[in-house]
Amino acid sequence: MLLYMSNSVSEAQSTPLHSVSVAGVVVREDGKLLTIRRADNGAWELPGGVLELEETPEAGVRREVWEETGIHVEVDELTGVYKNTTRGIVALVFRCKPVGGEERTSGESTAVTWFTPEEVAESMAEVYSIRLLDALDGAGPHVRSHDGKRLAPVR
Repeated sequence: MLLYMSNSVSEAQSTPLHSVSVAGVVVREDGKLLTIRRADNGAWELPGGVLELEETPEAGVRREVWEETGIHVEVDELTGVYKNTTRGIVALVFRCKPVGGEERTSGESTAVTWFTPEEVAESMAEVYSIRLLDALDGAGPHVRSHDGKRLAPVR
């Protein structure tokens, strides 16, 4: 079989560039959800970040949650795939269980706390709160897009 690959500049420039991030919806036995207040913008979100090149998604979730919160987790399942169409970020979101550690802040978080689902809906922007709420409904994995501010209509 002959494979043809082009190195032309025009094709390289038209190739979309995406970043893959991972995030953990950490659910405690009492149903509360682990959240962080981001150091860069003060927004409440779930812990997560960019997947490193050599990491599996599950390893990336464990690392990101621990780095940002001090909590060690066991990854249960993928609950959603979310694309920010403005920034080209694809986020893989996993439901997790806490298995150790102690809450602490980091250079990326100014607060770490456990919210009820109602508090999540009240405290977070919809494009982030939906990720936590989707992880609880058992109907995933969900696939959604947003522009950083609003969810795109489901088609």
